[in-house]
Amino acid sequence: MRCICDASPDSASLATDETKGPLVAGRRGFGQTPKMRSGRYQARYVGPDLDLHTAGSTFETKAAAESWLSKERRLIEEEKWTSPKARAEAAKSAEAVRLASTFGVFAEDWLEERDLRPTTRREYRHMLDKFILPTFGTLPLSDVTPALVRTWHAQAALKRIPTQRARCYSLLRTIFKDAIDAELVDANPCRVRGAGTVKRKHQPVVLTRAELEELAEAMPPKHRALTLLAGLCALRFGETAALRRSDVDLDKGTVTVARAVVTVHGKKIIGKPKTDAGMRTVHMPPTVVTAMRQHLGSDISGGRDGLVFPGVGGQPLASATLYGKRERRVKRADGTEVTYAGHGFYAARQAIGQPTLRWHDLRHTGLTLAAATGATTAELMRRAGHASPVAALRYQHAVDDGDARIAAKLDQPTTKGAQL
Repeated sequence: MRCICDASPDSASLATDETKGPLVAGRRGFGQTPKMRSGRYQARYVGPDLDLHTAGSTFETKAAAESWLSKERRLIEEEKWTSPKARAEAAKSAEAVRLASTFGVFAEDWLEERDLRPTTRREYRHMLDKFILPTFGTLPLSDVTPALVRTWHAQAALKRIPTQRARCYSLLRTIFKDAIDAELVDANPCRVRGAGTVKRKHQPVVLTRAELEELAEAMPPKHRALTLLAGLCALRFGETAALRRSDVDLDKGTVTVARAVVTVHGKKIIGKPKTDAGMRTVHMPPTVVTAMRQHLGSDISGGRDGLVFPGVGGQPLASATLYGKRERRVKRADGTEVTYAGHGFYAARQAIGQPTLRWHDLRHTGLTLAAATGATTAELMRRAGHASPVAALRYQHAVDDGDARIAAKLDQPTTKGAQL
């Protein structure tokens, strides 16, 4: 590109206003900055294309107009020049693209492109619609700032549900991480320290082996095998609720986890386990095999595809049914009190002196008891169905009979001081 400041005197004279001075670069400078009736200044010049170009707006001072001309001349000298009009149109188009790239549009595309389990997709859909899109949906991605995210995270509606708040924040952070990868934003606005985790209010109660057996005995007969299975094989409640008879192999002493019951918006559905690693085969200790044999022998309904632990009406067992009812004291009209005994898990945990025990604590119990047998981290993660990149690598090196060895040791007596 040829700079007009190097033009010959003849070509320069073609772009000269006799009353206001040169419009092109020459000995007397570059362009013009005439003062208008309003008192403001205009800036104009003849570009390399020999067309007259005027600044898109006027300037308050002559110095400001000359500064604009200096920048234009520098672009010409560096051979980076395009007309001010073309640049304005390009900036306008870029702004239109920016405004079209709202968080809501990107989030919808993000969700559609992800290979997610149906339950996970429904959960993300719910979190986006109820908690995230109302605040960020119409905003351009670049307009979502750390201050705005902090304000959203601190809102009262989310504070009342800390677990949901942590999940929503993690989802928002993940979406912006992918927006960075797509070069739509430069930085992640999600910078609230620790916002993606929830402080555990309930410390897990880990039972001894003797306490676990006492708990099973205190449970209703139809849930005794379930209690031992949860406490010695570390299965999640949803995994046990979805077990079918065909998943249990009493000859091999194994139970295969291939599905799980989950609750989505108050509705129970049977889907895949929590993670791919959750699909696994777990060896049962002889005690559990015996209990399962007795349990399955007591009910032959449903065939091989029947649920092992059915709930009301043959539906998957609900946690409310398993927990039962707490002991209640009711005051009568005459002033006397009557006590109604509790039943189910509530009554059983009270009977063994563990009133704060939760059902999920049985999973912690199962993993703790397995660790006490000398199981490696990889074996424990394999038995539990945990998923992580590190765990996945360890699984590859775990011996095939490791889980069977753990199950066998779970029935062996322990030495004093290492009570299970």
